Amino acid sequence: MTNMLIFDLDGTLVDTPSAIVEAFTRTFTNLRIEPADAAAIRATIGLPLDQAFGKLLGAPTDDRTVIRAVQRYQVLFKEHVMPSAKRLLFRGVADGLTALQRQGFTLAIATSKFFANAEGLLIAAEIRDRFALVVGADQVDRPKPHPDVGHFIIRQLGIPAERAIMIGDTTHDLLMAKAVGMRSIAVTYGVHSLPELMSAAPTWIADTFDAVLERVERSVRNDQEVQRA
Repeated sequence: MTNMLIFDLDGTLVDTPSAIVEAFTRTFTNLRIEPADAAAIRATIGLPLDQAFGKLLGAPTDDRTVIRAVQRYQVLFKEHVMPSAKRLLFRGVADGLTALQRQGFTLAIATSKFFANAEGLLIAAEIRDRFALVVGADQVDRPKPHPDVGHFIIRQLGIPAERAIMIGDTTHDLLMAKAVGMRSIAVTYGVHSLPELMSAAPTWIADTFDAVLERVERSVRNDQEVQRA
């Protein structure tokens, strides 16, 4: 039976991709580096910051410029994105999470953000209290799409993978779920296109957050029918 729902953050709960691209561009400008193309920046969303900047700069993650870019980005994100967090929630997210919590689901976050940034964004969006656990890229050895974050959440909350569903907008989320043995819901309103999402073989597809809630409800009904059979 489904007991736990694990959510990605950017592009799944909060409509931050455009703001992230702007923050990346501001970072390059501040460091007097030619800004990367917006499409190239957007393609790195879902990766940890050091990997994203390393990819865009063609440098290793421990390169001095990459480190400086990550530090500057974090400042700009707090200044320009955090204040808009509540407004950036996708339609239905706040009420939907409350409803899921009241129904008894354990909710968690698995994000490629560093923990402090994820925690700050959730607090600013006024939805932090819905989640039993928030796990960022800096809390595991290998972030998504590696399964480390999924295994970490399972250990911490004591709920097996077969009772969990991962909800995310990128192949990183879906591949992590598959590696851990979780079912998954791919949302099409975030960063990756439908063909990209389908390449990672999600269990289900949802075009809106309301559709996510409907898919979870159907899953619970199916679980109950199997138990009665």
